[in-house]
Amino acid sequence: MKVLISDSLSERGVEILKKAGLTVDVKTKLTPAQLIEEIPNYDALIIRSGTKVTKDVIAAAKNLKVVGRAGSGLDNVDLPAATKRGIVVMNTPGGNTVTTAEHSFSLLMSMARQVPQANASVKSGKWEKNKFMGMEIFNKTIGIVGIGQIGSYVAKLAQGANMTVIAYDAFLSPENAKKLGVEVVDLETLFSRADIITLHVPLTTETKHMINAAAIQKMKHGVRIINCARGGIVNETDLFDALKSGKVAAAAFDVFEKEPVDPANPLLTLDNFICTPHLGAATTEAQENVAWAIAEQVVDFLVRGVVRYAVNLPSVPADLLPKVQPYVELAEKIGAFLGQTVEGGIEKVTIEYHGEAGDLQTSPITLAAIKGLLAPILEETVNYVNAPSIAKERGIEVNEAKSSDAGNFSSLISIKVKAGGQTKVVSGSIFNKKEPRFVEIDGMSLEVVPEGHMLYLFNEDKPGVIGGLGQLLAKNQINISRMQLGRERAGGKAISVVGIDSVVSPEVLKDLKSLPHVLSVKRVKL
Repeated sequence: MKVLISDSLSERGVEILKKAGLTVDVKTKLTPAQLIEEIPNYDALIIRSGTKVTKDVIAAAKNLKVVGRAGSGLDNVDLPAATKRGIVVMNTPGGNTVTTAEHSFSLLMSMARQVPQANASVKSGKWEKNKFMGMEIFNKTIGIVGIGQIGSYVAKLAQGANMTVIAYDAFLSPENAKKLGVEVVDLETLFSRADIITLHVPLTTETKHMINAAAIQKMKHGVRIINCARGGIVNETDLFDALKSGKVAAAAFDVFEKEPVDPANPLLTLDNFICTPHLGAATTEAQENVAWAIAEQVVDFLVRGVVRYAVNLPSVPADLLPKVQPYVELAEKIGAFLGQTVEGGIEKVTIEYHGEAGDLQTSPITLAAIKGLLAPILEETVNYVNAPSIAKERGIEVNEAKSSDAGNFSSLISIKVKAGGQTKVVSGSIFNKKEPRFVEIDGMSLEVVPEGHMLYLFNEDKPGVIGGLGQLLAKNQINISRMQLGRERAGGKAISVVGIDSVVSPEVLKDLKSLPHVLSVKRVKL
């Protein structure tokens, strides 16, 4: 079998592949057209962040069985297209945890003491000792947005420097926060209290431009901001204005919304902005670790038929996969919906199997539900292997239950999530043997096609709500693809799940929340 390595990979990884009897070609810096031309010849593709595995690449990959990412992020892989073609996509979660956390902290120190600026000054022949006044981090408050694997390690480093650590994380329970020695706060409190803010969340519809002009206004005057997570979490235009005005004293980035960064990006003109070219995972140790790991995983899959750290395929015997796969997809979509709509730290998850669903091999379905639930929030890539351990680390209790009664359906899956003192329930079934549908949300019956961009509204059952929603979306050129409604009783509480053809901006979301009789609005991407 043939393996194509299209990004630079440690020689140790190449040796592992060759020793297993695989034919290995290393062809880096291929253009998209060249990759499409080459890919039909290969059974496996190993990448880092440089190669873009688009739907066109996947369509041309006639023999491709697996894509292996040496690293955790999969922004550069079209997962739905790969899954549809039956191509396994795997990564190496955790391999970059320490190195990315250390890089974040090195940027913190460099920013606090103006090290890059002072270095450039001395090398230009100057000795401006009084120009580069620094800031001690001792006893300062650091706000960590996202306290997963990387954020947790940053917390340890900060605690070692005698900093006060506060954190925002929708999934972190108070008990687990206590173990980490951090104080969990809401986002607005973090903004108002932190001297330094560091970001460790994934780029989602909810986190895109979460640091914007409105958020910065809630921060301390002279706050410092670090982003080693994903480009796009910070609105770069708004940050530029805040750095110019002094509201933000300094910022340090390892990632940008557009990479490689445009040399004309205004941020690069500012003395109080420092940056690196996406070096978070760029240590010898980290690259050795991920190269060795992904090579071993690809060998296991191609030579031994063993799947490890797949992000789009649970471990299911081949003969059972056709029957189980629709339920795996359904459970993951229910989990993802709940992960984007619940509020507060998740304490308990119960997956209930009713009717024929209870006769299936339920373990991969439960894994898919937990993966779907955790993936929208955590900065590390969650997969079918590490989802249970991540849930356990965060103090989330996971239970299964079975019942022969599926009500009006032959089979039904219900997922209950207890979070923030409340319980939210979503139930779903399979239509036409392969099509997942949500059929009940919090006791309200409806039929939802779980795909694409959606809005989830909780509102009072009063005239005008749907009309107001439609007018506001039309005004902003957002087309409604489908709409499903449910209510507890006439005049009581009601829900609407609205499929839309484009992403709703934070400004439009704010306007939606202010409509009469609307109690809450959430953006969801499935």
